[in-house]
Amino acid sequence: MRGALQTLTLLALLGGAQTKFSIPLRISPALVSQPQPVSTTTAKDIMGLALASDPSGNINFMTMVNNLEGDSGRGYYLEMMIGTPPQALNILVDTGSSNFAVAGAPNPDISKYFDSEASSTYQSLGLEVTVRYTQGSWTGVLGKDVISVPKGVNGTFLVNIASILESESFFMPQIKWQGILGMAYSTLAKPSSSVETFFDSLVKQANIPNIFSMQMCGAGLPTTGAGVNGGSLVMGGIEPVLYTGDIWYTPITEEWYYQVEVLKFEVGGMNLNLDCREIQNFNTEFWTGLQLACWEKTEEPWLYFPDLSIYLRDSDNASRSFRLTMKPQLYIQSVMTFREDMNCYRFGISPSSNALVIGATVMEGFYTIFDREEKRVGFAVSSCAEVNNVRVSEISGPFTATDVSSNCIASNPLREPIMWIISYSLMTFCGIVLLVLVVLLLLPNRRHNDNPEVVNDESSLVRHRWK
Repeated sequence: MRGALQTLTLLALLGGAQTKFSIPLRISPALVSQPQPVSTTTAKDIMGLALASDPSGNINFMTMVNNLEGDSGRGYYLEMMIGTPPQALNILVDTGSSNFAVAGAPNPDISKYFDSEASSTYQSLGLEVTVRYTQGSWTGVLGKDVISVPKGVNGTFLVNIASILESESFFMPQIKWQGILGMAYSTLAKPSSSVETFFDSLVKQANIPNIFSMQMCGAGLPTTGAGVNGGSLVMGGIEPVLYTGDIWYTPITEEWYYQVEVLKFEVGGMNLNLDCREIQNFNTEFWTGLQLACWEKTEEPWLYFPDLSIYLRDSDNASRSFRLTMKPQLYIQSVMTFREDMNCYRFGISPSSNALVIGATVMEGFYTIFDREEKRVGFAVSSCAEVNNVRVSEISGPFTATDVSSNCIASNPLREPIMWIISYSLMTFCGIVLLVLVVLLLLPNRRHNDNPEVVNDESSLVRHRWK
């Protein structure tokens, strides 16, 4: 269920023509023959927010440090207490959806589920809800119940919660989570956007700032599915110990996913506006995640792959941009196998048919701030983004915000803004009406009446059409 597991989602738009695009599976060849030195992060002129305000006094950000477990292969999850008496469940954190849902019935792939009948505070809303992901789906019943987060905001909160009764390719064998926490906007909520999301409820009831931030510490660690990697979900603000350097912000262009604008995409320092070419010695199956690449244990694969860089528009100055750079150690992921003589790796960025999804693999290199209050997303170098004492991510800038598109990136014409559709429809209708009027005005009068008080048929038709 890759759609739900590569869960920490930012949807990116290409600048200029505002065209959505996906990371191509064939990219320009690396021009790197030796390891590249890691440059020092350039200081930003305007410092990012260090700590959000704490109006209610119930936020202790340090208690939220290391409150996540998991890995980029199977997601990062948070322990939550649900119902009365509380039932402890692990909940997958997902910024690419908006529903909070937990298993509400036994499933062979999970060890426990939420028993709503055992909770005295559960309220069924009687609404059936179905959510489909890129891979996997579930159907359940919407209700309400109280929850608390042991390593989160203090207190108990009443939230919407869906009990999953049926699912297909959603839960996976040996996973350690039993539900999903959608952290995106209510626009994506099912069965309708009127369903208040978990985080919206938390902001209102706990009186915390409308901001959360995430750190995932899986860079360079094998993808095992054992959930041994750590991470942090900070609700209500930003924790400085989780990042180094400055925070750079880019504006949110649309509030459904956390959609941002990508100005340029570089591979090995080359702008990706070239025709797509394949890195030598690696086939399509490797780029699609269907095949592993293995090396002798004495070798390292980093020399064979380029740095990837994404340029984002600066929210403080629209004419400037900044650059996120990912080293191969970040997106070429080690995989546990039965081979004792070789180390095997997989390409860690999943393909997407309609957008560039900045998912968990990329975000493992950066501390990411979802500042919903100011409608912006912030990035800083994560304090745990190191592999063998080498930084695997960089942020630099400012640069000129020159929009650069790529002809090897497919656009998706299916999501046209609704106002444009309405405008085009109205213009077409008005054009047809005007054409009819012109034809009627040009037709010769078939009857002549000298009485000026009598309106002829043609002018009567015209007048009636204008009523």
